[in-house]
Amino acid sequence: MDRLFFTLGALSGFIGVALGAFAAHGLKSRLTPELLATFEVGVRYQMYHAFALLAVGWAQTRWPGQVLNASGWLFVAGTLLFSGSLYVLSLTGEKWLGAVAPVGGLALLGGWLCLAWAAWKG
Repeated sequence: MDRLFFTLGALSGFIGVALGAFAAHGLKSRLTPELLATFEVGVRYQMYHAFALLAVGWAQTRWPGQVLNASGWLFVAGTLLFSGSLYVLSLTGEKWLGAVAPVGGLALLGGWLCLAWAAWKG
């Protein structure tokens, strides 16, 4: 699992950088400032949680277990739901997607709690 979460973190970081560059160079003239800011929040949280997945991959080498696995999968799901919904909302203007972001945010929070618990119980 350590390699899986480390790989997912690295790929998520790669995608985050690519989407950030896309926003800065390709979307700046196409989106309203509010929608561009929303897209950028998605990129920022994706990057934070790419590092979190790298941390989970590293932690797996010290404190492997189900709680740590849950942390990694919550980070993956949370990133897809939170950042993904903000990306799609920004590009389509579909406001109902704003209701998906809090679900992703809860998953991200759960990931951090599980990571803390795994380290504490390590």
